[in-house]
Amino acid sequence: MTLDPIELPDGAHSRRPIIIAGPCSAESEEQMMFTAIALRETGVRVLRAGAWKPRTKPGGFEGYGENALPWIMRAARSCGMLAATEVATAAHVHAALSAGIDILWIGARTTANPFAVQEIADTLRACGRNIPVLVKNPVSPDIDLWIGALERLNAAGITRLGAVHRGFSAYGETYYRNSPIWRVPIELHRRIPGLPLLCDPSHIGGRSEIVGELAQQAMDMGFDGLMVECHCCPGAALSDARQQITPTELADIIATLKLRSNAGTSSDRLEAMREEIDRIDDRLLDILAERMAVSDEIGLHKQREGIAVVQPDRYKALIDKRCNQAAERGLNPDFVRAVLAAVHEESVRRQVGIVNR
Repeated sequence: MTLDPIELPDGAHSRRPIIIAGPCSAESEEQMMFTAIALRETGVRVLRAGAWKPRTKPGGFEGYGENALPWIMRAARSCGMLAATEVATAAHVHAALSAGIDILWIGARTTANPFAVQEIADTLRACGRNIPVLVKNPVSPDIDLWIGALERLNAAGITRLGAVHRGFSAYGETYYRNSPIWRVPIELHRRIPGLPLLCDPSHIGGRSEIVGELAQQAMDMGFDGLMVECHCCPGAALSDARQQITPTELADIIATLKLRSNAGTSSDRLEAMREEIDRIDDRLLDILAERMAVSDEIGLHKQREGIAVVQPDRYKALIDKRCNQAAERGLNPDFVRAVLAAVHEESVRRQVGIVNR
């Protein structure tokens, strides 16, 4: 993948954290102007706002569309900022480019649809514009779908790309609005190391009071920046009011962020501990291989005796026992449950292959 830097005013693209901020929706020119002026004081150089809002259910506020683009542009330019907005169709792209929008982003629902992403890519190619495009993760934790969207845009000549982690949809009530599943963006960074990676703590958290802690987690994991929803009066917001923070709250978050180096330099003590981790990982792999060998033997026995592969009662008892043991050892039972579920799934897969030979 061919990538070029996304250049920001005052060299902001070369400093961590990159901050893109603004309201969920552009609701009026006055709202945009008040918010932009306040954000300028925090050092924000990119103003974000949605003109078109894809809602989960019909009947909600879906944005003012093309009419909102001049509000975004005038607010951004009056404060010396770049302007960013979301696009989901070819018509959105044409309207945004005509209005002078500087940065586009593709939302989670659009990223999940290869046809829609290809339409956007083809439109940008036809326009001959290598405009910066940020791609949010799809609603499900499908890293190949996320990478596929980036590749479609890159193949269309878009080289100023970035990724935005906004969490993944989960069923039922959870602590987060969208589960972070941090391993997915970390794997994305491993596969495309030169790709700028931003975190959207607003959509992950869904609540303004945890935006700060999520922002710090993202910095601890080496993210390049943040895309945060900020509103001059969050309580009056027409969309996503609960997760938006004020510019003053954003300033407080930025001021308290602890930035740790991503550099590879380390002390002798740290190198020694890393070598110890490597040795433990080697042992873990040996133990997993040994466990799978025993599991294969069990599969052969089940084949000979005509026993079903999956034994639900045995599995439940095993999980309950191991989770209790995990808690006694200071391990997170949910973490151990997830690890054992993955091991069990692989064991079942291998045994099914054996009994059906």
